[in-house]
Amino acid sequence: MLIDCHQHLWPGRFVDALRRRHAYPYMRDWTLFLAGEDPYAVDPQAHDVALRRRTERADQVLISLSSPLGIEHLPARDGAELIDIWHESALELGDPFEVWAAACVSEPDPDGLAKVLREERIVGLQLPATALADPGGIEHVGPLLDEAAKANKPVLVHPGPAPACAPGFPGWWPALVPYVAQLHQAWLAWHVAGRKDVRIGFVALAGLAPLHHERLAARGGALGALNANVFYETSSYGTRAIDALIRVVGVDPIISGSDRPYAEAVDPHLGAAFTHALFTANPQQFLKGELR
Repeated sequence: MLIDCHQHLWPGRFVDALRRRHAYPYMRDWTLFLAGEDPYAVDPQAHDVALRRRTERADQVLISLSSPLGIEHLPARDGAELIDIWHESALELGDPFEVWAAACVSEPDPDGLAKVLREERIVGLQLPATALADPGGIEHVGPLLDEAAKANKPVLVHPGPAPACAPGFPGWWPALVPYVAQLHQAWLAWHVAGRKDVRIGFVALAGLAPLHHERLAARGGALGALNANVFYETSSYGTRAIDALIRVVGVDPIISGSDRPYAEAVDPHLGAAFTHALFTANPQQFLKGELR
């Protein structure tokens, strides 16, 4: 079984809800408006459910709310409707799509999350990296982490909203600068104040944060014993980055994700055993395995 741990697919009801809005985030036709990024022309085919199903190679596809939209950071009275629509419409998609839950992080509602996590097709909880930026942030969302732990379901950490930048910056800037920095910071915060009772996965190889272990040591820190319940999803990276991270964290925590429709899954061709681990065995451990 091939598992893709990280994709985005917006059901029609969710797109319509964004079009009804008059504050960020909102859409006009197929143009997305965010507070910190230039207007983005969304490709309608990227969210054509029938087309995505026909062209999908993975047997199990885990789709998530796009955290850069900033919905999880909205006041609960504003974001709750969008989060509810996301859950309802995503769960209706059927195979091969399963769903990462979303949750308000400005005003956490652990009881509401507990109900969502009881759904069989909800694989776990996604949190924006911006909600885990320091030990205080980890403590603030602790009630949400508690519910994931009780449900024995993992947490996926995804970049959150990007801050506004000056006009003229290239379109790739948010993905290469604030998104990576957010993941890097969240990983370091988890390294300092993370929990051992939660299986947690960082997309995009945690912004390559573990590769900075030598600088960490030079500045008085220590990588120490790695948390065996931390996983690293591969989206947007290839052979060199994956191979480099394996040298620091080992093979077992590396899990495949594509970030489709923005990128495609990559086989780094590091041998048949690793390919099986990357696409099948490690994702299964992340999703269903026992805490280590």
